Amino acid sequence: MRVDELIANRSRPLFSVELWPPRSPAAEARLEAALAGLSRLEVDFASITYGAGGSTREHTHELVIRLRRDYGLLPVAHLVTAAHTQADLEAILERYTRQGIENLLALRGDPPLEASCALAPGEFNHAIDLARLASRKYSMCVGVAAHPEGHPEAPDFEADMDRLAEKLEVADYAITQFFYTADRYARLRDALAKRGVDKPVLPGIMAPTSLSTLRRMAELSGTSIPAKVAARLERFEGDPAGFQAEGTQIAIELCSELLAMGVEGLHVFTMNQAATTVAIHEALFGSRGA
Repeated sequence: MRVDELIANRSRPLFSVELWPPRSPAAEARLEAALAGLSRLEVDFASITYGAGGSTREHTHELVIRLRRDYGLLPVAHLVTAAHTQADLEAILERYTRQGIENLLALRGDPPLEASCALAPGEFNHAIDLARLASRKYSMCVGVAAHPEGHPEAPDFEADMDRLAEKLEVADYAITQFFYTADRYARLRDALAKRGVDKPVLPGIMAPTSLSTLRRMAELSGTSIPAKVAARLERFEGDPAGFQAEGTQIAIELCSELLAMGVEGLHVFTMNQAATTVAIHEALFGSRGA
């Protein structure tokens, strides 16, 4: 099944998640616990991240295959152009194609949170080049990234929307970076409509679990943290359980607004933890979906 087919044939808003490939036994245990929790939900697809410069290349591939084989989940493999040659990318795409994987999220790639410098460039300079390769040569269903507030490296929002419109001429859908006010999503959707683009754009949802991590991720992604959101979270600094509950509630309120706007689905960045994702799903759809 392809993600574009899922979106086109949906009878309810889709609910999808992002997972990370584990790099240690402890991370493996956390992932297994997350998968056990997520099995309670109706998850339409799971995207699997790809480490900076290919640092999780094998782990990503193994998790993509295992999710389909062992959990019956539809996997979407992330792939980045940074630090890769075209031959590298073709080898990865050929391997996926041989194993029946037909969904890809094409990205340029960003350094990890702890990095202080940019990744080495790849032979392809932009995600659109990878999207063309995957869709035209390998007939894959391709998603791309969207930034509701504009990419941090773009000169302005309108220029970034021009680039996103170009990507969506090639790709089948987009998933946004996280954001915290529904009007940001509405502005992005309206900007694409003005450019004649009607491809689906799934909003990316992240329930904050740490104020320091949120601020660092917001800085890297060009996402603003609304003053009201920051104030709500700051009340619970030093209270992890209270912070998680408040962050989850913020995400639920945003999702409710987005569903009222008629979004095709919600894509939750799980951080490989099931509790907040389960809480979001149950608040919106119940324990087994709509």
